[in-house]
Amino acid sequence: MPEKNPAALEFLLTRRSRPAKTLTAPAPDRDTLRTLLTAAARTPDHGKLEPFRFIVLEPKALARLAEIATRRGAAIGMAPDRIAKGRSQLEQGQLCVVVVESQKEHDTIPDLEQTYTAGAVCLALVNAALAAGWGANWLTGWMAHDRGFMREGLGLERHERIAGMIYLGTETSAPPERPRPDLDAITTWVDE
Repeated sequence: MPEKNPAALEFLLTRRSRPAKTLTAPAPDRDTLRTLLTAAARTPDHGKLEPFRFIVLEPKALARLAEIATRRGAAIGMAPDRIAKGRSQLEQGQLCVVVVESQKEHDTIPDLEQTYTAGAVCLALVNAALAAGWGANWLTGWMAHDRGFMREGLGLERHERIAGMIYLGTETSAPPERPRPDLDAITTWVDE
């Protein structure tokens, strides 16, 4: 029987992402971030394929990507308000870790399981940051689905895509609690 960890369970029962627009400097330094990335990489991974990698975006890179987002949004005919929202997301960031899904060819492990692993890495990174006292938010948005942005801005290969953009920084205000799922409405008990 594993040893109980009531503090960890309480953390998971009360965890709450912090809106990216409320995060400010300072952000985790590189040594601190390495610890958070190490925690995130301890994610369930069928076959130990490591179908993910990290791209750490610091302020100058975020500013460069904001320019690329503006150009790409216009090139694909996106509405100006959506372009502005994507640009703002990047410009306001202090530190962003892009979790890249990088699937590996395998005979018995389905691609979908590799997608699940990349998503689990995103949540694990958010939780590690929150547990360490940082503010964290997992975002995507149109840029995370635009192949041109992924290629030009981040150098992603054809078999790669963005699983999440995890913004990290210092929390300026605690968000209010939000409604949570009705457990009875989403749970089916099967006893035979």
